[in-house]
Amino acid sequence: MQDLATKFANLTIQSDFIFKKVMSRKRICKHLLEELLQIEIADIKYLEAEKTIDPNYNSHGIRLDIIVADDKNTHYNLEMQVKNNKNPHTDTYVLPKRSRYYQALLDFDLLQAGQPYDLLPPTFIIFICVFDFFKQGNYVYTFKKRCLENLKLELPDEATTMILNTKGTHGDISKDIKSFYDYVNNHIVTTDFTKQIDDEISYLKLDTKVRREFMLMEARLLDERREGEAVGIAKGEAKEKLATAKRLFSMGLSVQDVAKATSLPIEQVEALQAEQSCK
Repeated sequence: MQDLATKFANLTIQSDFIFKKVMSRKRICKHLLEELLQIEIADIKYLEAEKTIDPNYNSHGIRLDIIVADDKNTHYNLEMQVKNNKNPHTDTYVLPKRSRYYQALLDFDLLQAGQPYDLLPPTFIIFICVFDFFKQGNYVYTFKKRCLENLKLELPDEATTMILNTKGTHGDISKDIKSFYDYVNNHIVTTDFTKQIDDEISYLKLDTKVRREFMLMEARLLDERREGEAVGIAKGEAKEKLATAKRLFSMGLSVQDVAKATSLPIEQVEALQAEQSCK
């Protein structure tokens, strides 16, 4: 518990937990969007913080950090990205395909059964990255669909993906967005906006309910990791038993002897023998 208390005390805006709490404050989230997009927003409403979208039982569900809609029904999804993760099996970065999947499932959730496609609202998927994914130095990378044969021709699907680079060095961003980047990177307060964020984090850390929520969440995640490790170990052991059974069959042992040596059910050993015989 002491380790969790220390971890909670050291949390910054880069933490998903703190980021969600801070962006759940309307004045902060609304101002961040206004400054980033250089627009005026009359009001925003929260559709859910940390919303889980799972279209069906065998699909890959996602947990979105912050989803808000403004007075014009434009929907915004804000995500904090601290690590530039790779798939270890393919050695490819996951962020581009992740953004594609987030957009698809967000659209899936926004359109009700029987509604026409043109009712899909404008959307912004916004990743706040503490790394430069494209290594071009831009503060912001904004993506829309364009025709390769005529780059001036844009597909008007009203879907936008923005990848923010807090380590950027050039581009056109407001003073408050630059100060937000500095705060994310180095915990430096340089404007009234980042002071509001810093004050909010200080208040959160004094809130015993918030601290308890964090500790319960961490305990749940630890249990899930342990369960996953246990499942992985069990699968590994089962795989090794099957490999051993195959080797024993190749040595001419009987079904009964193989079952006894590997502790596998006799039915599974018989099925494995039949499978081996067919090869």
